[in-house]
Amino acid sequence: MAKAKTAYFCQECGYNSPKWVGRCPSCGEWNTFVQEVIEKEDPKTTVAWKSVNLASRPRAIAEIEYQNEPRIKTSDHELNRVLGGGIVQGSLVLIGGEPGIGKSTLMLQIALTLSNKKVLYVSGEESDQQIKMRAERMSAKSDKCFILTETHTQNIFRQIDDFKPDVLIIDSIQTMQSAFIESGAGSVSQVRECTAEFMKYAKEMGVPVFLIGHITKDGSIAGPKVLEHMVDTVLQFEGDRHNTYRILRTAKNRFGSTSELGIYEMHGSGLRQVSNPSEILISQRDEPVSGIAIGSMMEGNRPLLIEIQSLVSVATYGTPQRSSTGYDAKRLQMLLAVLEKRGGFRLGTQDVFLNVAGGLKVEDPAIDLAVVASIVSSYEDKYIPPSICFAAEVGLGGEVRAVNRIENRISEAEKLGFRKIYISKYNSKGLELNRSSMEVIPVAHLDQLFISLFLNQA
Repeated sequence: MAKAKTAYFCQECGYNSPKWVGRCPSCGEWNTFVQEVIEKEDPKTTVAWKSVNLASRPRAIAEIEYQNEPRIKTSDHELNRVLGGGIVQGSLVLIGGEPGIGKSTLMLQIALTLSNKKVLYVSGEESDQQIKMRAERMSAKSDKCFILTETHTQNIFRQIDDFKPDVLIIDSIQTMQSAFIESGAGSVSQVRECTAEFMKYAKEMGVPVFLIGHITKDGSIAGPKVLEHMVDTVLQFEGDRHNTYRILRTAKNRFGSTSELGIYEMHGSGLRQVSNPSEILISQRDEPVSGIAIGSMMEGNRPLLIEIQSLVSVATYGTPQRSSTGYDAKRLQMLLAVLEKRGGFRLGTQDVFLNVAGGLKVEDPAIDLAVVASIVSSYEDKYIPPSICFAAEVGLGGEVRAVNRIENRISEAEKLGFRKIYISKYNSKGLELNRSSMEVIPVAHLDQLFISLFLNQA
């Protein structure tokens, strides 16, 4: 009898080594190598997904006929947007998120709303009674959603051969186990092998497969990094468990943009789609407060109006503090230096705290003008009228720079009832200002902004 082959795998990145090492040469982590059996002594008794296309030949790229990917439209418009227009036939989608964030709830809700498709929901973590209990809380019901509680991939494929689903959901990939690998479920080799089997099935049969994945303590998807390279789409389900709102982001998408964003609200009856997220990202106040400014940002093709909150106070402990939540700390330091040098504001002895309301992380430079206005508003203790918003980038010379999709930003602000928007002077070229009922105020330098915003209000 042949001896079983073993190897050592890094539990962080999946790097393999024939012997144990203390520090991983790939990711640099310490004490992450574990020994795993990579081949069973007698794998002949196992049955895996059989390949249909046994022979292939090279083809000239001119001979290949391109067709648009057929997509499955769901009733979840947020998921359709994030996936690039719907579920692509034969795609492999990986959804990661923290424990308890709502990954299983989201996928079960999708399975129940696909009423015209046969959906097979494979659960390796919960019993069918637990899944039924969750489904009862949701208003959606379907006669074509079937539940299978199984962890061995060979048994799953036997059921798939008989059932022939239109959509397959695996909850979760870390609980699956292949008979070709002897190591325990959740190990690097098991996750890689099981994902490869589901990927082969999805590509050859044209059935979309959703894999729910766990994440590590640093927020990355558990398992080897090659797992994210194998799949077609990687979605991140984010949010605070103590908050009701959830954000679905795209980290990788071979069939669409990676800049789209979906927002949900968690209820006892499931996840509710938030069609107008700007309303939840802007706080409603009875009286005006200094340090509050509204900026217009873009997430993919979606304009969002978000609230920037600033607090500027005298540093009482010697070294001034610079703290930001949801905004790049280095960019905040740069804007403070611009205000000090170009605007004449003495912020070197002030503590500055910046927060993006709603828990969003903003990377759009069009928020710069709102950040600057918010900081100066708090420093001067003068409030900005709630009917004003901003959309422009700020340069090192204090100039107000143009941003893209300015028409979409103005249109979104007009829908939400804003009456004034400050933009760059260079964005106003070719812009038909008469088509909007809003007052569009172009500025070229920060001095013009402060004179128009604060001095004229005094």
